[in-house]
Formats: sequence, structure tokens, C-alpha cells
Amino acid sequence: MRTEGDTWDISTGVGATALFVAAARALAGRGPEPLAVDPYAEFFVRAAGPEWADLLDGKMAEHSLLDPKFGVYFQLYQAARTKYFDDYFDTAMRAGVRQVVILGAGLDARAYRLPWPDGTTIYELDRSTVLEFKRRVLSSCGDEPRADRREVPVDLRADWSKILREHGFDPSEATAWLAEGLLFYLSAAAGDRLFDDIELASAPGSRVAIEEPPTLPDQAPAEPAGRMSSQPDWADLVYNEQGSDAVEWFTARGWNATGVTFPDYLDSLDRTAEAIFNDRGWSPSLMRLMTAVRPPRPISSS
Repeated sequence: MRTEGDTWDISTGVGATALFVAAARALAGRGPEPLAVDPYAEFFVRAAGPEWADLLDGKMAEHSLLDPKFGVYFQLYQAARTKYFDDYFDTAMRAGVRQVVILGAGLDARAYRLPWPDGTTIYELDRSTVLEFKRRVLSSCGDEPRADRREVPVDLRADWSKILREHGFDPSEATAWLAEGLLFYLSAAAGDRLFDDIELASAPGSRVAIEEPPTLPDQAPAEPAGRMSSQPDWADLVYNEQGSDAVEWFTARGWNATGVTFPDYLDSLDRTAEAIFNDRGWSPSLMRLMTAVRPPRPISSS
């Protein structure tokens, strides 16, 4: 179970969940008319070891990501949330934002795959071991980031905002923040502190996008079939505490915030999904994606 001072790398604990999600993105990108394609996801998965490569190469007869009651819809959810946040960044860049902070960056390769405008700086915050694995894999690809990418090794449960500023972050500039796949792994108190820190470091014109998880049922979800030996029991990695409603929290502080549930977002994309692995104890139909924008300063009439 989670503790306040626990640690992990890319193959253990919370870090291993990033590999599981990357595998889902890689598989989802192979389907017909994919919602999102992340070519770097496959590089990360293969670099993690032969059992992960076997999953991508079709050498596993059973695995939770291949389970029609779980994996198919989990892949769809990962592709949908990837598209939602890709579009969020596109909108932010069109609005003139040139400073990006990805909280709990994990295996996010947006610095490499999105068409960032000149002058964009991207700060990626995560544990040093995760960032080191990511740097090694991306270096082996031979590609260069399409923006000024800066790694910020930090534990987001600590005072990360000070360390972020030490890496060049300018709180007087508008920022596009992202918290994707993060709140699950923070206590309710840590999640509220995260919101506070974002607000304090956000100049007018800033925006934030967040994936909001629900709380799980009291009974732990059944474990999907075919779990890899390196894949942790996900239910043991989440705090499962009810945190603040992000839309309400940011709205109360003057931001323009909107949220959309996963089923409604799929409908907006002309995609549908049946009841999604409710027998596992958790369903992405309960997930919400939200965006909030801090209004710019009014133009003085003097």
C-alpha cells in the first residue's frame, strides 16, 4: 500500500503504471482510425524488457490489455485522454502560451511529437529515476525535442514549485499546466496542495488541464487476467481518497473551468463505448477531463 515517503523507478510501483499506460497507447495507435498516435510509446515499452515487447509482438495469449472486457476499452480511454490533452495544448499555443509544465510527466513524449511554436519551453516534473529512463530511451531514438525541454527531478508531494523556479520557470508568464494520470497517486491533501501551488504560480492567461479520478469501491477491483510479473497491483498504488472537485475549486477562484465525462467526450468524437469493465470495480465512464483558464488582466483604459 502507498505511504507518504515511498519511492519507485520505471519498473516498480507507480513508475510501472506508466509502462502499462504506454503499452495501451501503443496498441491503441495500431487500430483503425485511432484517436491518437504516440510513436514513442512503443520505444518505451520495448526498452522495458522482453515481456513488454512480447505483448506488442502478439506473443502473449493472455494479458489484461488484450482482454475484451478490459483491455479494449482501456486502450480506447487512453487514446481519448491523449487526444483531449493534445488538443488542449494546441489551443493553449494558439492563445500565445509558450510555457508548459507537465506534472508527473512519466512517459509523456509530447515535447517530441507535438508541433510546438518557436520559443516554447516545456518543464517535465517527475522522479529522477523515471526521467533518466525516459531520457535514455528518447536519446536512442535519435530524435530531438521540438521545444526547449527541461527535466525537473522532484517528488510532487514535496515543495516542487521552488525547484521548478530554479530550473527557469517564470511565474510572471502565462503557463499551460497538465496533470494527466496524476491525482490517483496523490492523497486528497496532496492534491489540494497541488491545486494551490498551480494557482499561486499561474499568471493571468494561464490554463490547466486535469484528469479527475473517482474514488474506488470499498472492495478492491478484481485483478485482470494476464498481469505481468512486473506490473504492480494497481489498487495498492492509489490513495483512493475523495479530493476537491477540480472544476469547482478553480471556478471558485475566478478561473473559467469546464469538465467532460469520458462517455460524453467520446460522443463528441462520434465514438461510443458500451458499459466499460464495471466488473473490475472501476470504470473510465466515471472519469472526467477538465480544463480551466485564468482570465487575462483587463486592458487599462488610462
